Amino acid sequence: MPFRSGFVSIIGRPNAGKSTLLNALLGQKLAIVTHKPQTTRTRIHGVLEVPLKKKGKGEPGHPAAQIVLVDTPGIHKPETHLDKRMMQEVYDALESRDCVLFIVDVTHRLPQPEKKEGQGTPKPFTANRMAESAAEDNFALSLIQRLSKETKVCPVLLLLNKIDAISPGEVMPLIAHWSALYDFAEVIPISARKKINLDLLLDKVVAQLPEGQRYFPKHQLTDQPERFLVAELIREKILLLTGEEVPYATAVVVEKFEEPVPELTETGKIKKRPAGAKLPVTKIAAAIFCERTGQKAILIGKQGSMLKEIGTAARKDIESLLGTRVFLELFVKVQDDWRSKQSFVEDLDWRRQLEQIAAKQAAEE
Repeated sequence: MPFRSGFVSIIGRPNAGKSTLLNALLGQKLAIVTHKPQTTRTRIHGVLEVPLKKKGKGEPGHPAAQIVLVDTPGIHKPETHLDKRMMQEVYDALESRDCVLFIVDVTHRLPQPEKKEGQGTPKPFTANRMAESAAEDNFALSLIQRLSKETKVCPVLLLLNKIDAISPGEVMPLIAHWSALYDFAEVIPISARKKINLDLLLDKVVAQLPEGQRYFPKHQLTDQPERFLVAELIREKILLLTGEEVPYATAVVVEKFEEPVPELTETGKIKKRPAGAKLPVTKIAAAIFCERTGQKAILIGKQGSMLKEIGTAARKDIESLLGTRVFLELFVKVQDDWRSKQSFVEDLDWRRQLEQIAAKQAAEE
């Protein structure tokens, strides 16, 4: 069977489980995940190699494939320039795609059926769960509906996520509700957190991809450089450890990233590290930007306690990511109302930062 490859965009409303799904499919943590909405601010490419699956009894099998999974920010109506930038990331992900995974949180409440004359109050399908507004649903669906109007038809798979949190009897009404709104290529109930039906999902995705060659080398996990993954890990700890407006008013920029220089043998080969020897050290300095002095005080904490807690938690994950010891310095800076400033928001994009770093290095050379 010929090799297949393609870009698969994961889109949905905030907290639907997009990043959790990306990490579950990859088998390791690439995107940061928190319980707070708008955790993801940019597109993240995760490269998944899918081995050949031979035909078996009741199973059609599929060819080997490379799936470039594209995690995106949650679909929402933008207010600040940061919001607009995040939504642009969603639009860009939909521009170059071979398949779309539209993920829905099934613990959100379905619209109640209309009350008929002579009947009592209709029982909601999922009582006591968070209600979704029709306007927000329609806005998310409008992006999908645009795809059906384009020249190149793009298959859209509906993923009903978090099915482990509802009763089996609630699944069919959900399928009927969403299927009436759009002609999805497939409807698959899943649990990204508990990895339910993810093998089935991969089978369906591979079936939708065109024949083609790899876009990335076989063992490459992402196109995002390590220094920017580090910035995201620091921001994740801020999201988890602080409350109110502070997490959403912060941005993290890695200002220094000094990797250890490997020792070489006389022939120019990298020396093997002796058993029991200490791991080399990566030196990192990162700035945490916030919008007000009050937020800065919260981020630093009494006698620096909060900043120390953020740094300690982040350093453990960074060391796991890099495979070295890490010396991490954090600084808090105030940038008034930065979310509404176009130039500052644009400079946060890791691709632009990479261009600026390359330009600086070229000038120094």
